[in-house]
Amino acid sequence: MENSDINREIIRFVQGDIPVNSHPFASLADRLNLSEEEIVERIMELQDQGIIRRFATILRHYNAGFNVNAMVAWKVTLEHADRVGRTMAEFDEVSHCYLRDVPEEFGYNFFTMIHARSYEQINTLLNKLSSRSGINEYVVIRSIRELKKASMEYI
Repeated sequence: MENSDINREIIRFVQGDIPVNSHPFASLADRLNLSEEEIVERIMELQDQGIIRRFATILRHYNAGFNVNAMVAWKVTLEHADRVGRTMAEFDEVSHCYLRDVPEEFGYNFFTMIHARSYEQINTLLNKLSSRSGINEYVVIRSIRELKKASMEYI
């Protein structure tokens, strides 16, 4: 198997659900005829090259009890967008933070996705986000039911 094929297999593997045990890469290492250490080294090289941007655990928030979430649309001027983004990204409860082109009449151009255990926690968090960012014009779009949620697979 060529290097590029091996790297492609590693990328496919890490995009999925990795076993939660003391040797999560053992099955992949066996399949590719590599050591677990070589797998980890290749993952680190792919990160250094910018091919893998981030390697992290993804919490299934519903299973962990964070079953209340909301998308919040904020009115943020373009000159403040980077500062507001950094501020809101500091909060663990914020999983997504986007600046978007929106119709001028809508005006709410900055979106966050927030997760909590109750609507009371959502409201408390909104007060903190607004206070810390200095942005007080926002609309809350509460999730009623999750219809689809899937991680992107690039290879």
